[in-house]
Amino acid sequence: MRMTEAEVQIRPAATVMLLRDTADGLEVFMLRRNTAMAFAAGMYVFPGGRVDDADGAGDEGFVVAAIRECYEEAGILLAVDADGCMVSDGHPVLAHREGVHDGTVDVRVLVEEHGLRLATDQLPWVAHWITPKGEAARRFDTRFFMVASPAGQSSHHDDTESVASMWVRPPVAVADFLAGNLQLMPPTIWCLRELAEYSDVASAMAWGRSIGAPDCVLPKLVYDTEGQFAGLLFPWDDAYASNAD
Repeated sequence: MRMTEAEVQIRPAATVMLLRDTADGLEVFMLRRNTAMAFAAGMYVFPGGRVDDADGAGDEGFVVAAIRECYEEAGILLAVDADGCMVSDGHPVLAHREGVHDGTVDVRVLVEEHGLRLATDQLPWVAHWITPKGEAARRFDTRFFMVASPAGQSSHHDDTESVASMWVRPPVAVADFLAGNLQLMPPTIWCLRELAEYSDVASAMAWGRSIGAPDCVLPKLVYDTEGQFAGLLFPWDDAYASNAD
């Protein structure tokens, strides 16, 4: 059943692309969502989720949410000490992942108690997508960030919302999607294709920092004459402007 725009609340969300260098080139961290999840079930995604009230308001809330979700879902805490160095495995601050996940621990308070700060200045905002109007029972206004993954921290999925994880070269992930071996959503595909243009973290991050505030992408659902879903239109498609919402 198609739903009207007024029937579906648009929720703020944030996600982050963790990047690392390898001998084979740039890799990005991805999670496979549990098939029991209501949104993006079985899809491979970047760590991320909804912005909570505790994350703060405005631009800061999105970045804090991206960092919190990264810690919850990937086990990576993007926090730095007084010298600007990312924390490493074994640091006592990393023992509170479960508390942050269940909401009993505020990630901002947690890092302050350990003399740290969230690395909000190290996550450039590189993409902005809103779930299209129409059939979706859940709509999100999502900001995509990127960051160099801390070399001293190990990544591991939470085995609850996500059931598998991998480091993968962006062009390989895109090729696997095209071959039908990987389930990806359009914003994820777009980000992977952009990352595929860069051979290392430094060049990718330089691109990310050059963007500033990215244009918002709001896809449109297309239906055939019988009212059945027929595809998506994006702002760069010729028919986008003439197609009704």
